[in-house]
Amino acid sequence: NAGTEADVYISVYGEKGDTGSRQLLRSQKPKKFLKGQTDIFPVEAVHLGHLYKIVIGHNGLGSGNGWYLDKVVIKDPITDLDYTFLCHRWLDHGQDDGNIVRELTMTDSSTFPGRKELEVKREETWAAEKWKFQKGNTLQFYNRLTHGFICLGPDSRVDALGDKKNKYGKVFFMWMYA
Repeated sequence: NAGTEADVYISVYGEKGDTGSRQLLRSQKPKKFLKGQTDIFPVEAVHLGHLYKIVIGHNGLGSGNGWYLDKVVIKDPITDLDYTFLCHRWLDHGQDDGNIVRELTMTDSSTFPGRKELEVKREETWAAEKWKFQKGNTLQFYNRLTHGFICLGPDSRVDALGDKKNKYGKVFFMWMYA
């Protein structure tokens, strides 16, 4: 269920302007935006110079409209350059952060080839640690600069006086480096 039947739109931004919002209509595949598939779309535009960002999203219509987007690669036929925009996120009201539009900045894939693996690790870490942030828990941060504690209480109050001792008993420690 990582593909979408919704209408997908893209705006490409470069140093000389942008394309405006363009619907991606004519894929080289018979059915577009399927799970695990790479689609190729021609987009006609004036030359924008070096590209730096895109905005891509869908209209949220159709059954199973949620979409997991791995990346977008734009090939500039004038300069013969490839611009890679990594996403590795859902565009879905019911997944991730609920957004169906993403703003992506240009990434040289050789600069950061392990981004997908890092994103998976981040998600795994959050899944293992998010219970600490549930209602009713007290979080205590130790500041190595002041050698004091900053506490976030279950009632949403913050005790930032920097006390030197633990006055809350059983709490979850997080290290804060300044």
